[in-house]
Amino acid sequence: MIETSGLCYRYGSATTLRFADVSVPQGGTLLLRGASGSGKSTWLALAAGLLTPGAGELLVAGQAVAVLQGGQRDRWRARCIGFLPQKLLLSEALSVADNLGLVFFAAGQPVDRLATLAVLEALGVAALADRKPAQLSVGQAQRVALARALLNQPRVLLVDEPTASLDDVACDAALALLQQGVAKTGATLVIATHDSRVLQALPGAQTLALGQPQAEPVA
Repeated sequence: MIETSGLCYRYGSATTLRFADVSVPQGGTLLLRGASGSGKSTWLALAAGLLTPGAGELLVAGQAVAVLQGGQRDRWRARCIGFLPQKLLLSEALSVADNLGLVFFAAGQPVDRLATLAVLEALGVAALADRKPAQLSVGQAQRVALARALLNQPRVLLVDEPTASLDDVACDAALALLQQGVAKTGATLVIATHDSRVLQALPGAQTLALGQPQAEPVA
């Protein structure tokens, strides 16, 4: 679940992003809507604990994120949050299986090869476990990145622009893949998007429309 109240983030001393309050139940879906620069990626980074709010309250997976510090926040993120960025950020030097193994390292847990293969199998890419990212198609790489995000059965899955630059067929496939993944884990799903096709494909989702950053008055 995710709950926010009076949430904002300040860029420097003059510009502030203010976000409307939301309450998303566990297993629910939230769409962050808005043009580039409206704060979608910032909202995701706040929910993931990668940024600290300038003001307001943010509760994610039952945890007040702002009170977590340093390594404590990193471990919480690794155990509770799955993140699928627009740029998939797979290490080219590592195999698919070893890329997923980094999830266990971040969470302070021993690598579980069986769990790694199981999530790859669930997404239809177990046969690619020993390949390097450069040997994958775009679709295969997306499935691998989603497998990485789902590996620790996160309470919340955060996804940034998953359908950007995809044609209609690939868009439908990407959204079906996300729904398949969260259905297996019961995760709360948050998708940041400016793609109207996502809204049409997920008509029951909550929507948070974001605006442009606001300039603070000079004292």
